[in-house]
Formats: sequence, C-alpha cells, structure tokens
Amino acid sequence: MPVKKKRKAASSEEMNVKKCRISSYCRSQAPPRIIGEDELFSSKKCLSWFYEYAGPDDIVGPEAMEKFCEDIGVEPENVIMLVLAWKLEAENMGFFTKEEWVKGMTSLQCDCTERLQSKFPYLRAQLNEITVFKNIYRYAFDFARDKDQRSLDIDTAKSMLALLLGRTWPLFSVFQQYLEQSKYRVMNKDQWYNVLEFSRTVHADLSNYDEDGAWPVLLDEFVEWQKVRQAL
Repeated sequence: MPVKKKRKAASSEEMNVKKCRISSYCRSQAPPRIIGEDELFSSKKCLSWFYEYAGPDDIVGPEAMEKFCEDIGVEPENVIMLVLAWKLEAENMGFFTKEEWVKGMTSLQCDCTERLQSKFPYLRAQLNEITVFKNIYRYAFDFARDKDQRSLDIDTAKSMLALLLGRTWPLFSVFQQYLEQSKYRVMNKDQWYNVLEFSRTVHADLSNYDEDGAWPVLLDEFVEWQKVRQAL
C-alpha cells in the first residue's frame, strides 16, 4: 500500500516571501482610494496641492491652469470653472493666486483633486439658484474683461454669454446672430446686466417687450432687428 509522503514544513523565510506576494497582489487588486467623509480638511495639504501647479511667483498661470483642468477632468471652457473661480474670488481669468486658492479651497473644504471633484454637483447646483446665478453672472463681467478696459470686447462677451445663457435662454442663438452682424465691438457693464434681465423677463416672441422701458439701446435695436426678421 502506497504511503503518502509527509509534506515538508515551509521555512520561516518561505512563509515571509509568500505573505509579501499575497499582500502585493491584494494591493494591486484594491479599488482606488476614496476620501472618507470623516477625513478632516488639511490646510497644509491644500497648500501643497497649490504648489503642484503654482510657479515661483505663487500664481497658477494659464499653462498650469490647463494641467489643473486636465487633472480634475474639466475642460477650461466648462462653466464649472467659472463657478469655481467665483468661489475662489479670482480676479483674473486664467490665474489663481495663493491667497485666492487657500481662501476659496478652505471655504469649499477641498485639499486635493478628489475632494474638489466631489464638489462638482454642488458647484453646478449654484447655477440653478436665481440669486446666486445673478451674482455669478455679474462676477463674470469683471472676471473676463481686460483690467485696463471698462468694457468687454464683443467676442469675449459672446463666449461668456454662451457659457451662462446658451442653454437656458430661448432667444440666445438669435441674440448671438444679432451681435455678430451689429456695429458693437464692446459691451459695457450696464448692457451686460440688462441682457440677463431681458432674458428673464421678456417672452421669446417679444410680446411683452416695453418699448418705453429703460432698456439700453443695444436691446432696443435687437428687438427691432428681430421684428424685421420675423416679418420677412
């Protein structure tokens, strides 16, 4: 009758090698780390995160901003970047200073990419609050204009309007066509503010437009232009 050979006991060195292999395999199969709700915000970590992008002048500039957008998975032209800039109270488009970053990210309790990404639904939701949206819209004018100019150049104005009103204002595409063929090369702050008010109060068929109202000339001319088009 065959006798089953007794298995040789593994040495302590062999056992350690085996354990290391198992631990290594488990780590490779583990899901990406998720930031827990109970993990506290770290000012030190937030500042370190800033310096992943900032130059020696303590500013995140345009090139670094592109890398930042890539890392958080958002296109620079996405409206969420405008809302983030508003939250950081950034003064210049394409730039974040250290003070803006630290103050804004602390307010958002974000000290890493994952935490900021988790805030995206909240940032998008800000656009659905009427009063908050108005504040963001007004902020956009000063944020986007050249600081040595009092007005927005018309191309920048059209881009920002597309970002803010393109999906919600029924007359937006018509207004864009009007601007493209108009004599206007800049848009001042009063015109900018009134475009939002117009988009919120005037019907798409212009039936309730008050010709005697205090609208700027730009909008009076837009209404006349649209009426002519509708009559053709």
